Amino acid sequence: MRILLIEDDREAARYLIKGLGESGYVVDHAEDGPRGLLLATSESYDALVVDRMLPGVDGLSVIEALRKNGKAMPVLILSAKGSVDDRVSGLRAGGDDYLVKPFAFAELLARLEALMRRTQPGAAPQVQLRIGDLEMDLLSRTVTRGGRGIELKPREFKILEVLLRHAGHVVTRTMLLESVWDYHFDPQTNVVDVHISRLRQKIDAGFDRPLLHTVRGAGYRLAENASP
Repeated sequence: MRILLIEDDREAARYLIKGLGESGYVVDHAEDGPRGLLLATSESYDALVVDRMLPGVDGLSVIEALRKNGKAMPVLILSAKGSVDDRVSGLRAGGDDYLVKPFAFAELLARLEALMRRTQPGAAPQVQLRIGDLEMDLLSRTVTRGGRGIELKPREFKILEVLLRHAGHVVTRTMLLESVWDYHFDPQTNVVDVHISRLRQKIDAGFDRPLLHTVRGAGYRLAENASP
């Protein structure tokens, strides 16, 4: 999946590029409206993340130009302006969703995933997640491995769901804190490590091949092998 980020705040851009890259996306970055418009019209993207206030050409004008040019890729608008009128103007300009700053990366990622699902004709809601012989049913809220039921506590279930949705990719500690505990900062506790340890015991103990791997200095990955 390829995403174009149009954001002039370099610190915010670095944060988003890092997070999206860790989530398995290829990210191109433009620091102003004209460059973003050029890339969006000349290249193919699965989604755009566009800051509303941009130098050169503002974000809403970029989106309006893209829509007039027949570009239908989903667009997520980022803005510090969060009034109802601001949101309405963003959506009327051609945006598909509107996220107010500051935001949690996990929410941005979930919104992007939802937008891209909508653009896939006939796509059914995903109710089963799987890697190897590990399966999760989101409707019955059951987990099995090799046909054997695994009892998980609510937070363990949520952690595993996040890992399964990003199977094969690194899930950072920050992403887990935001998704599972709703922390938008690092509370300087080992809560993630403790829960990961318990989850690893439940899904890997007694099986020949571990699925839950620690990626030193980065986070965790669900994969059928430990290769980086």
